[in-house]
Amino acid sequence: MAVNLVNVEAVSKVYGTRALLDGVSLGVSEGDRIGVVGRNGDGKTTLIRMLARLEEADTGRVTHSGGLRLGVLTQHDSLDPEATVRHEVIGVMADHEWAGSAKIRDVLTGLFGGLDLPGFENGLDTVIGPLSGGERRRIALAKLLIDDQDLIVLDEPTNHLDVEGISWLAKHLQERRSALVCVTHDRWFLDQVCTRMWDVQRGAVHEYEGGYSDYVFARAERERIAATEETKRQNLMRKELAWLRRGAPARTSKPRYRIEAANELIADVPPPRDTSELMKFANARLGKTVFDLEDVTVTAGPKTLLEHLTWQLGPGDRIGLVGVNGAGKTSLLRALADAAVSQGEIQPAAGSVSVGKTVRLAYLSQDVTELPGSLRVLEAVQQIRDRVDLGKGREMTAGQLCEQFGFTKEKQWTPVGDLSGGERRRLQLLRLLMDEPNVLFLDEPTNDLDIETLTQLEDLLDGWPGSMVVISHDRFFIERTTDKTLALLGDRTLRMLPRGIDEYLERRRKMIEAAVPTPAAAPAQTKPGVSAADARAAKKELQKVERQLDKVSQKEAKLHAQIADNATDFEKVAKLDAELRELVGERDELEMRWLELAEDA
Repeated sequence: MAVNLVNVEAVSKVYGTRALLDGVSLGVSEGDRIGVVGRNGDGKTTLIRMLARLEEADTGRVTHSGGLRLGVLTQHDSLDPEATVRHEVIGVMADHEWAGSAKIRDVLTGLFGGLDLPGFENGLDTVIGPLSGGERRRIALAKLLIDDQDLIVLDEPTNHLDVEGISWLAKHLQERRSALVCVTHDRWFLDQVCTRMWDVQRGAVHEYEGGYSDYVFARAERERIAATEETKRQNLMRKELAWLRRGAPARTSKPRYRIEAANELIADVPPPRDTSELMKFANARLGKTVFDLEDVTVTAGPKTLLEHLTWQLGPGDRIGLVGVNGAGKTSLLRALADAAVSQGEIQPAAGSVSVGKTVRLAYLSQDVTELPGSLRVLEAVQQIRDRVDLGKGREMTAGQLCEQFGFTKEKQWTPVGDLSGGERRRLQLLRLLMDEPNVLFLDEPTNDLDIETLTQLEDLLDGWPGSMVVISHDRFFIERTTDKTLALLGDRTLRMLPRGIDEYLERRRKMIEAAVPTPAAAPAQTKPGVSAADARAAKKELQKVERQLDKVSQKEAKLHAQIADNATDFEKVAKLDAELRELVGERDELEMRWLELAEDA
């Protein structure tokens, strides 16, 4: 029988006149992996802080088992700003001691990309004080994971991690024996890691068995039985469930919910979006040209991020853009935005960007635009316009759109200065959509948004007719809102990924493995048995293979565009699909040859 680690008995917590938690009783046992979800401000963080006894309850009590080893990651770290990374993470261990620990090597490589902490000026000896919030958070997480605990409590652990980091963290937590309680809005992460869910709503906590997919089904079923929604078709939880059931099987590896019941529940729910219908509407709004890039070079200061880039963003294209930090994702969007705002007068460092005459661009950057603090939420939206056309005959007033973004009628009269960071982010996105753009650039739109708001945003974007590029580390959001995935792998090129983020992770893994020298060989040495002449020849052929890979990627992009253009001509689509399969096979052979040559070179 599993040992009980923490008991929460009849706990209540009141802030001002609002009861965040009201008589909540819960327990955490050995082996539990619990995900905590709910709207921002409903008490998720308060619940786990009381669970960890970092905050006192007004009534009730929280008890820990004797000798409980507890590790907590809060949203604000307690690192010493004058200390080095080595001091905080490794402590007093000698280099040969920590380097001999498989766990420490795994944590440092997984969170920082290598034992020498690439990206940190002085590696492990970097002083913490000047570092960014995201870098400090990764250090705090590394410090926690290196230790052994009976229970780990994590508050938004995926914040400031890229797609690779999130994938590594999920695998690491799956393999740990510690119990886990985790607050996060990353739904893919919840599905990979958690076996139980706590849903914090209006002072109560509802418990569900299974990961996020199971929770969506169980909650949708509970709401159906309770008749909480008058019209089933408008039930967002059911639409989310339809996406999970009909989408790629890789979205969840453990569908424990009853498949027959789930299928019955979503029988009359339409697909998330009608791609061909939206493409037609986007063509009508945008014409044939949106953004055409010809032999473009993108730089950031003295650093060249992309070069010889030829690419086209067409009408109705929905692109997910992923890549390693610093590879140029945001810089690429900024270069396109500069060209659009200046009507082509501002061009990148080399090459040219052509912008369609009808393009109306809305760009959600990572920086929240400040508005006058005294302005009310509804007034800030009405500054743009009173009504918005969402396409296909759908129209919304400013007030209706505010409600869809989680601003209730009362909240709409809240001064902007009193909003939280997540609420300001929501308001910024809302104002962009009210301006009726036909091209959207979204740079990390999921930051500070809770799962319910993310679901509402996805529902809105499903029917949005236009071209869209999304940068996000939230792979669920990318898979849900976009049709194609492009990647920046740090090699100054932009690549099409037909298999999406799974393919991105595979490619990155191969690149990292190819770049790591074998322990027996010094970095300057070639592979044993390979002469210097053979190494030079391998390097020359390697460059040739890289050029061939670039050409194959461009051909893949053209074929995907042709398939989209001829979506209703099934005979032609079948022919194009056969060509695409041959091209994918050719690319796989080239990649294998690249790996062989990289070892010789």
